[in-house]
Amino acid sequence: MFAATGNGTMTRKKLDINGATYRSVLGYTFRHWRRQPWRIAAILGFITLATLADVMTPYFAGRLVEAIASGSVGNEGTQEAAFSALGILVALGATAVVLRFGAFRNIIRLTLFMMADVVNETFHRVQRFSTDWHANTFAGSTVRKITRGMWSLDLLNDTLLVALFPSTIMLVGTTILLASFWPVMGLVIGLGSLLFIAGTIGITVAYVSPAATLSNAWDTKVGGALSDAIGCNAVVKGFGAETREESRLGGVVAKWQKRTLRTWNRYNLNGVTQDTALLVLRATILGTGVVLWMQGVANAGDITFVLTSFFVLQGYLQDVGMHFRNLQRSVNEMEELVELDAAPFGVADRAGATPIRIGRGAVAFDRVTFQYGGHDNPLYKDFSVKIEPGERIGLVGHSGSGKTTFVKLIQRLYDINDGRILIDGQNIAEHTQASLRGQIAIVQQEPILFHRTLADNIAYARPDATRAEVIEAARMANAHDFIVALPKGYETLVGERGVKLSGGERQRVAIARAFLANNPILILDEATSSLDSESELLIQQAIERLMTGRTTLVIAHRLSTVRALDRILVFDKGRIVEEGDHLALIRREGGIYRRLFEKQALELTKGLVA
Repeated sequence: MFAATGNGTMTRKKLDINGATYRSVLGYTFRHWRRQPWRIAAILGFITLATLADVMTPYFAGRLVEAIASGSVGNEGTQEAAFSALGILVALGATAVVLRFGAFRNIIRLTLFMMADVVNETFHRVQRFSTDWHANTFAGSTVRKITRGMWSLDLLNDTLLVALFPSTIMLVGTTILLASFWPVMGLVIGLGSLLFIAGTIGITVAYVSPAATLSNAWDTKVGGALSDAIGCNAVVKGFGAETREESRLGGVVAKWQKRTLRTWNRYNLNGVTQDTALLVLRATILGTGVVLWMQGVANAGDITFVLTSFFVLQGYLQDVGMHFRNLQRSVNEMEELVELDAAPFGVADRAGATPIRIGRGAVAFDRVTFQYGGHDNPLYKDFSVKIEPGERIGLVGHSGSGKTTFVKLIQRLYDINDGRILIDGQNIAEHTQASLRGQIAIVQQEPILFHRTLADNIAYARPDATRAEVIEAARMANAHDFIVALPKGYETLVGERGVKLSGGERQRVAIARAFLANNPILILDEATSSLDSESELLIQQAIERLMTGRTTLVIAHRLSTVRALDRILVFDKGRIVEEGDHLALIRREGGIYRRLFEKQALELTKGLVA
């Protein structure tokens, strides 16, 4: 009893989930259809007329056979009736060809425009998802969801507009036409076809769909695993872990293979079931036709009409099973794309948000409370601090103390729970994120470069910059000399994420990008860590020039980099527990900054002795 109840509940849940999936995917598709209403109307009109030509073809085929069977070859009336039916059959066939050509021309344009819109709009959304979303999502999986969903849209449009829609017209039209001559034949064909379609839908939704959804999920995981391993190939090579990664991918592929095998087997069993149902329907219709002939209410032409109608309808019905499988497959494969479209941004611009204008670069946290999602306690609570225009600030503290969160909140990578963050007196939450971040330059500890030319990477801060401005920014960043020494100079491609360059070279390109941006606020995430002495000296010189005249926030991992700054903020558990310049903080007995400084100085001394 309990097992049966559990299975029933599980089945209902699967059906509910599948129903919701169909509603969301079809709703998403229809929204895109509404952008091209005249093209949709043209497709439906062409398809309707072409299918009606198919509906009428069996009738005139029957009249042709009737004319041939009812008279002699030399009979003028017989010949006239035969040639008349033949002419109409040819005209119907030619008309259907022309109409379908028009339908396909329109559906090609419809689908291509939709696919382009889907890629552009999904990319627009993905770029605006929160930092947490991107941190927790494989880039390869996201790309796979978008491309698979885009191509599935092509199959979905074809299935709905040039497969299921004409099949419906064919079924209704044939049923009405046959019923007008023999009501019992119309009832047999209409009822039998409806039962076949209902069974096909039921099996597809309840039996095939859950397996297809699961196999698609594992398909996405295969893409993510491949992307993760290939993107980190340098680490794989560094540890000689090729075999280990192949084994790891093999495990994912094995699960995908198992799930996909089950799905394909279900598709196959579904097809056999439909073929068997069609065989039963065919026998019933043929038997009914023979009975009508035996009763004298149908002649040879009528039997030809019935048989031809069934064979044409059978072609449509036989394909209905395939069309529903295609519909199910395309819905399953679009499911993750539609989920991306429905996912919240995480951090969204408010309605009516305006661009922010940053001049002097004063920053203020006004009674800010912030809590990461999933954490029990807020990191910042009633937190306030002011940074003057042009002030150079060091942010120091243990890992997890809140210093990195501080600069992320200034960039509005997260929304705060309470309070305000002001820049030049403007609440950043009331302005567009793009305008805010476009006026804040950042040099990260591990700078990321595009697989584009060095000139393109530097000019990313200002796409309209001239080559002379790009070169000047590179000179200021101490990057010009190594760039011109490369075979292609500023036209050198840097590789994915800049892998062709050393760490110091990537840092100098990132600094050049910040120079070119010329923004009033600058964020530095310990840009000199883990570099050789020569690179560190060049980068330190460039940073000194870069900080001049800008409000600068330096996340400090090595305290030697903050000694010359105007003020140092020492964070601990989301609070500023100490502040002042280097000399003031180093003199504070028992202070956190002094302990951190002494620890690093001791480690450096040990390293020199060793």
